[in-house]
Amino acid sequence: MMARPLALLAGAYLLGSISFSLLVVWLAERVDVRTVGSGNAGATNVLRTSGRWLALLVVVLDVAKGLAPVRVAQALGVPPELAAGAGLAAMLGHSFPLYFGFRGGKGVATGFGVFLALVPLAAAAGLAIFVATVWRTRFVSLGSIVAAVALPLFALAFAWLGLAPPLAAGTVTMVAACAALVLFQHRSNVGRLRAGSERRLGERSRA
Repeated sequence: MMARPLALLAGAYLLGSISFSLLVVWLAERVDVRTVGSGNAGATNVLRTSGRWLALLVVVLDVAKGLAPVRVAQALGVPPELAAGAGLAAMLGHSFPLYFGFRGGKGVATGFGVFLALVPLAAAAGLAIFVATVWRTRFVSLGSIVAAVALPLFALAFAWLGLAPPLAAGTVTMVAACAALVLFQHRSNVGRLRAGSERRLGERSRA
């Protein structure tokens, strides 16, 4: 009985471990994205170092690898908390990829894919908060942090208001864990934001 859930979680982690930022930039430019810019294997660093089109491709692929395992789990009819667990496993794979020395990205786009499958209305609201924050401050990291905090609250509020289906306790826990992972991965950004040394979107690297 345990084989199916374990296989689902393992498959989600292995899918998440495919670091599209590394693959896309390497195939296009023969550069390891972790050696340029901020050194982060994520779409924001791809945007800064390789341009908007490669960054957009990375975002689409990262969102898809968060959404896909949750959708597969839902299609298999597993309990909602296991489907959410598959999303968390994909995010863990993205942040700590097996194939790339456990040095991955911060999980924002992959997390959005997970939330889009689990709580689509809350995901849309979280995206709006992210865009508004980045538009106002030019800090992608701050937008990610604010959205990660707000999204589980949106999910609970929409369910309470009857605008979305009720959430099982296990699903709420997994959604909160996904958001917590994003926050954990941004801990260095929090320090730089507090110190006033965080880079804004469009700002060149400092010497």
